[in-house]
Amino acid sequence: MPLRPAAAPAAPAEPAPKEPLWRDLVGAVLRRERLAQERTLKDVADAARISVPYLSEVERGRKEASSEVLAAAAQALGLGLGDLLGRTYHELTAGTRRARDRGHGTGTASVAAAPRASVAYVGTAPHGGGPHQARLSLAA
Repeated sequence: MPLRPAAAPAAPAEPAPKEPLWRDLVGAVLRRERLAQERTLKDVADAARISVPYLSEVERGRKEASSEVLAAAAQALGLGLGDLLGRTYHELTAGTRRARDRGHGTGTASVAAAPRASVAYVGTAPHGGGPHQARLSLAA
């Protein structure tokens, strides 16, 4: 009776790409905007009334900042909270499209499959009191 050759071990499945952390994306947007304005960490932290080390950790994605801190940092950069969320969402979807394109080798993203988002923020300045409303809607 002839022996069958041993089956070659199956190649390990390629792990699915990791989803980026929201704090990494928000931090990258804050840092990019600060650098585009040629401002220092100290300048923005002072304007936002947060500590320099804390802002640095937020920018590097080491800290999960509260909505109040994010709003203050955004305002110090001349952005509204909706602007910050919109730019962060764009960063997320751009990264997702790049990863999807690499996985399929197409080099282009399908417009029909592109995620949609809407961001709405209604309210007063973070320390101005009054009603605040925020809505972030993400759909794939």
